[in-house]
Amino acid sequence: MSHSLSIAVSLLLLVTGVQAVHPGATATQELSKQAIGYKTSPDNYHILYRSTSLEGAWRPIRMKLGGDGPEDVMRDTVPIKHRAFYRVLSLPLDEPRDTDADGLTDVEELELSKTQHPLNAAIVAESHGAAIITSREQYERLARRDSVPGASNIREMKFLITDIDTNSPKLHLIDTTRHQFHVYFYWFALGNRHVSISTFNSQTYFTNTNRKNLAGSILAHDNFTGTDGQVGLYTMEFWPTDPVAFRFVETAYEMLSASLPFIDGTLAYHPAGETQRTVYADEVDRFESSMIRTISTEELFGSKTFEALNPGVSFGRLIVADGVNNSLTARDIVIFRNLPNDLTHVAGILTEVPQTPLSHVNLKAKQNDTPNAYLKDASRLPEIQELLGKYILFEITSDGYTLREATAEQVEQFIESIRPKESQIPELDLSAEAIKPLGEIDFSQSPQFGAKAANLSELRRILPADMTPEGQAIPFSFYHRFMLANSFYDILVRMLAIQGFAQDADLREAELAKFRKRLRQAPMPNDLSAEIALLHSSFPTDTALRCRSSTNNEDLPGFNGAGLYDSYTHYPHEGSLEESIKQVWASMWNYRAFEERDFYRISHFHAAMGVIVHPNYQDEICNGVAVTRNIIDPNWIGYYVNVQVGEDLVTNPTEDAIPEEFLVSLLLADPEIGNYEYEVQYVRKSNRRVDGQPILAQDQVFDLAGRMRLIQTHFKRLYNEDNDFGMEIEFKIDQSGQLVIKQARPWID
Repeated sequence: MSHSLSIAVSLLLLVTGVQAVHPGATATQELSKQAIGYKTSPDNYHILYRSTSLEGAWRPIRMKLGGDGPEDVMRDTVPIKHRAFYRVLSLPLDEPRDTDADGLTDVEELELSKTQHPLNAAIVAESHGAAIITSREQYERLARRDSVPGASNIREMKFLITDIDTNSPKLHLIDTTRHQFHVYFYWFALGNRHVSISTFNSQTYFTNTNRKNLAGSILAHDNFTGTDGQVGLYTMEFWPTDPVAFRFVETAYEMLSASLPFIDGTLAYHPAGETQRTVYADEVDRFESSMIRTISTEELFGSKTFEALNPGVSFGRLIVADGVNNSLTARDIVIFRNLPNDLTHVAGILTEVPQTPLSHVNLKAKQNDTPNAYLKDASRLPEIQELLGKYILFEITSDGYTLREATAEQVEQFIESIRPKESQIPELDLSAEAIKPLGEIDFSQSPQFGAKAANLSELRRILPADMTPEGQAIPFSFYHRFMLANSFYDILVRMLAIQGFAQDADLREAELAKFRKRLRQAPMPNDLSAEIALLHSSFPTDTALRCRSSTNNEDLPGFNGAGLYDSYTHYPHEGSLEESIKQVWASMWNYRAFEERDFYRISHFHAAMGVIVHPNYQDEICNGVAVTRNIIDPNWIGYYVNVQVGEDLVTNPTEDAIPEEFLVSLLLADPEIGNYEYEVQYVRKSNRRVDGQPILAQDQVFDLAGRMRLIQTHFKRLYNEDNDFGMEIEFKIDQSGQLVIKQARPWID
């Protein structure tokens, strides 16, 4: 891994104890890390110093025992952003210094180089961590997998710098597999169990005046690719709401660069939250004039070539689709050049455009436990092209992917191993025979109106009236009576018996398309037609109405059915509302919906469609999807949000549309006075905002977070779920600036 910059370098040759030849012959610019040559002998050891000016302070950055000679090299592993001066100080082995003032001489620590570091005063027991890490393998032994906004299941190693307020700070590289939290290391590895957690926090976080410790992490972004072609990056990060000042950032950056030499110039400081972005902006001149490489969230997460959104293993036939192919099956592993607007059940997914965790593609993958990843230019990779059209084993892990040839028998065995063994009958109650206003339906009536309608009705119970759609719900009994009146159940029996229907995906799609057409053209029973006309007349005559599906096999715990069915907008000039209602009913027989039910052995004849009707929202300022829990780190209360400007859907974005993605975390809660404070961590900003500013203003973000807190509490009780439960919501900011929450369903993780 490397990073190359064009720089100017000056070398200073000192006479005091230094043996060297002409600097021009011994200094080389190697991948932007300076290689400084010097004379050596086995009787000496050598310290490399750097300064940004001749008058400035000289910082010791490397140290090395003398060799057999006559020449040796030390490198500065920090990429040089500006002119730098170097000097090499050679000292006799029998007259060593104690450069880091830890009570051990430089020579003693150089001879203990696997556990001690002469430029780091920390003494760390090997069972708890290290004072120096010399290889990637050692880093991996100390790191654990964790998730942060923008990167799931990434390797993270924590560090703690104690005495950072003194001239002898101590860097402790923590065995994070043993000490998940910094305070645990402080207590059990450093013998400070008598220090309360409140005292530790007050000396470690949220202060630049009383800070005695600095707690942070080193994250390995192995799938990062820089604009210069550099592959892989390590970021130094702090708790996103900790306002770490420049002087502490610089100390940590320099100490880590010296104590993790294997990183070799690929370390960058990442201000992870808005608090740190503000600190960076306030001290930007100091950051820019320093040696600290800083990377923005947008650059860090906008440069990924691979992201595992849903790790797993599968078998199937590898094909390429353009996002509009509807004849995919549960035996296909599909490379999508664009994100599909709708997706049937498939065996595996690779997309050539980035996804977010809340895209319909990933929601479908999580529901079906389907391996899913973003891989840049997947269909153009030679190792993938040679497998196209073949049966393969497909595996996604946090670190990468595996594709290798398999047999048809392995595919069939795998498919049968993951399908339910028995038929499943969805809950269906046809006793509700009247259309009801939203708000008058309760949670228990899901079997009559569908979970989407019941949950929307529950939203109206807990949120202000203007914050949820005001409309009505048509029960399942209307759909059932329509199907009976037109003998459609009998037609379905004959369709399913067509020779080749079960085996030929193209034939199934064609027959289902004909059946949907028959549904749309069939007459509505007179009594149902009258009820729907009465519903239509309850809205002002010039109102465009949104007709939304609400079935008995979607929006359920463990099965959200995202994207299976269709919704339609009925405009005033289109005549009878029943035509749009029939379109929604017909979507029960979409190819993707049929394939999903068939895979899970759900009875087609017990599946039923209700319809929600409410005024259509037009010209909204933005739309979004959010989860009412912290899907990044469940240990902390938070809410994950995707949002996009206008009507450009977050769940099915166009190829070139990047939504805004962020986590809003609860910092402080005082329910007695109704005070809740939040912090925002952006993963990326929308590319639809030309000014680069967030789509949602801070007060809108905090208002949304407060509403999600209420929704989480309410539905957690209704579903009788534990702490891992969350609701996925869809929301808008309408043209008047009003927040509207239009859907809530259980989040599947």
